[in-house]
Amino acid sequence: MPTPPASSRVTLTDIAAACGLSRATVSLVLRGSPLVSPRTRARVEAEIQRQGYVYHRGAANLRRKASNTVALVINDLSNPFFAEFAAGVDETLAEAGHVTLLGSTGESVERQQTVLASLLEHAPAGLILSPAEGSDADRLRTLLRPGLPVLVFNRELEGRDARNGWDYLGLDNVRGARLATEHLLALGHRRIAFFGGHRDSSSCAQRRRGYHEALADAGIVPEPHWLVESAPTRLEAAGQTGALFLRDPAPTAAVCYNDAVALGLVAGLARRGRRAGEDFAVTGFDDIPEAAASFPPLTTVSVDPRARGHEAATMILQRLDAPAGAPFAHVSPARLLCRASSDVRPADLSPPRATP
Repeated sequence: MPTPPASSRVTLTDIAAACGLSRATVSLVLRGSPLVSPRTRARVEAEIQRQGYVYHRGAANLRRKASNTVALVINDLSNPFFAEFAAGVDETLAEAGHVTLLGSTGESVERQQTVLASLLEHAPAGLILSPAEGSDADRLRTLLRPGLPVLVFNRELEGRDARNGWDYLGLDNVRGARLATEHLLALGHRRIAFFGGHRDSSSCAQRRRGYHEALADAGIVPEPHWLVESAPTRLEAAGQTGALFLRDPAPTAAVCYNDAVALGLVAGLARRGRRAGEDFAVTGFDDIPEAAASFPPLTTVSVDPRARGHEAATMILQRLDAPAGAPFAHVSPARLLCRASSDVRPADLSPPRATP
């Protein structure tokens, strides 16, 4: 049979229309992605065979004028949350035939510019970015080629029209921190600290908002010394533990910015002769793998970082297949996992005293 003229060749859009699916979903089937259900895959494959569609990956890359790589730039690779997130991104991209180009900024805006400039030399097909604290959308745009698909993860960007043209995947930071605070309130705690993180970080500001909302609903105005800032790391959090006990009466519980901070607080408490879950209630945020394995197991807000990596990669793949679509924003849900680190009521504690 002779080859039909180019004008009569079957397109991806033809297959999608016949199946009643989006072009992005059909593309995921062609790439062998596990994100598509077996039933949908069977429908698409049957329609491809019926219409005689032929997928040419090289031609698709040429049309995009980009490689099969996707750049992933995260703000702190030492944080187990982002290690899990990066693993999820890489797994999904690999399933779709893409290679991940990884860079870490160490929370430095200047290093972020350098890392981005270096990765962009490889002409990636898209970019997934978890911005460093203080990142500005206008400054970032000066580096990015026009039309580059970008997904911003977790943190809001400053600047004019910070989301204009870029997709966004966030975490429900407000509700997550609110759930943790309400859990401690239900146990009877009234002196509850918010421990760790920097207030200028959008994710920290959102988590503080959830904490303040829960306290306000309970008729509680937090004392200024209940709000303790630190870098979101275990080491600095352990060193800042003493700040909770400088004034009398001291807090009896803490909502921590993330799990690394919470585990640092648990260590800091132990150095002071206190134990989380017996002398002080502690909650984290993220549910990194170590949270369940720590001693005591950590009560935390679960946002499933590896699943969020899968979600981010899926979103950027869909954007590669539909570059002209409207920007998309999604906030993933959060749920509270109660474990032993918060299993203490203030009535079970001796009156807390300030410690020099």
